[in-house]
This record gives sequence, C-alpha cells and structure tokens, in this order.
Amino acid sequence: MKLLENGKLDAISSTLTMETPVCDITTRVESYSCKMAGDPKKLYKQLRNEPGTSPHDLEILGPSQTKSPNYSHNYLNSPPPVAYANPIARSISSDDESPLIKTIPRKTLIFLISTLNASFQPDYEFSSCTSQDFSRETNFELVKNAVDSRLLSVIGDHYRSLSSQLWSSIDETINLKESEIFCYRPDGTSDPFSESGIIWSFNFFFHNRKLRRVLFLTCRADYKISGNEDEIAENEPVPFNNNYLTFEGIMD
Repeated sequence: MKLLENGKLDAISSTLTMETPVCDITTRVESYSCKMAGDPKKLYKQLRNEPGTSPHDLEILGPSQTKSPNYSHNYLNSPPPVAYANPIARSISSDDESPLIKTIPRKTLIFLISTLNASFQPDYEFSSCTSQDFSRETNFELVKNAVDSRLLSVIGDHYRSLSSQLWSSIDETINLKESEIFCYRPDGTSDPFSESGIIWSFNFFFHNRKLRRVLFLTCRADYKISGNEDEIAENEPVPFNNNYLTFEGIMD
C-alpha cells in the first residue's frame, strides 16, 4: 500500500489531534493506493499465495461494530450528531442482511491488513490478523454518527465546526457512495489500540474498488494522568464515565 499525499487530509488529521483536560486525542485520516510495491508487495504475495486459499475466497467477518442492539448515542451521553442539509448517502442499504454482507473477499482483507501495516510500521505488525478482526459496516449514517459522537464528546463545539469539512474531504477523496466500509476491532493485546491508558478508539476503512484506494480513518483517546501514576493507580479509581467507554464496552 502506498500512502497518497493529501494536504486536506493532513490538515484535518493535525487539527483533530489535540490535548484535552482529560485525554490526548490522536486522529489520522490517510489515503492509500492499493497498488503494491516493495515489502508490502512481498507480504501481499505471501498472504495471497497461502496454501489452500485463493484471492477470491470469501472469509467470514466479525459482527458489526455499529449495528449492535446495545449501541446507543444516549448511552454515550454525547451531544447530538451534526445535521447536514444534504447528508452523504449510506454505502449499502442497512436492511440488506445477505450472507455476502458478513463476508469479505480474501483480496480485500489483504488490502485492509496491508493498510494497517503501512500506517503503523515499523512499531506494529498486523499480518496475523484474520477476517474475524474486521467487520463490514453497511450503514454509513451509523458510522458517521459513531465518529461524530466520539469526537463531539471530547472536543465539543470545536468539532462541530470541523465535522462537515471532515466528511466532505473524505467523500472528495474516496467517493463514499461507491465505497465499502469496514471496521477493525482491536485484539486487546498487541496493537496500538490495546496499550495501557487507551480510553477508546475507532478504526474505519473506506474501500473504493474502482479507484483501487483505501481511506483509513483512525482515532484514539489516551487517558491523561498527572503526578505519581503508581500512587494514583493504587489509591484512586480512574474517573471514567460514559463519554469514554470503549467501543468494545458498549457493544459486547
């Protein structure tokens, strides 16, 4: 995967990376070409040519991270999502429960894994990920609301002024109406979203087959501890509240 230069996405990533009184927010909005070269191409060939597999094989995905019955924006206790005069259409009908919605072509799965590797190399390696670590999100509005609620809950009015710019730039880059949406669920042990102090994170992929491109939207909140961390950890509970629950905590 090759990172594509994009000044608008870089500016948004920088603007939405900030310190708040409670946590540090790190946001990245990156666009990748699905054309392989160098080490990523070697990895692609390795995964593609595993014995007994074909790039066209369909693999079973994990459950949706946004369509859980336990998911609720009221539960998040976040401000209401930003409303748009002409909201971008969802990628696929939310009523479509075809078995294909719960699968992913192996070739596409390799693109998602390669995107994670490209984004977090050399500190993290995702080559051992399976299709169960990802989900297909069929309703764009649920994805958008999940992202908006998270960022509104910690950034507030500052994000309200940036939300339309974020989504219009994403649409301009990847064409949301023609894109599939996937989500990566942290494994809880070995990825950058499972480190000590992580409060919440989200990781969405927008894959446009025609453009042969993946847009990666990722954000994490790291709890800010001042003073003697060991003493605080021993004597005082960490003051989490509903605004800072992880996606896993909400949807399990």
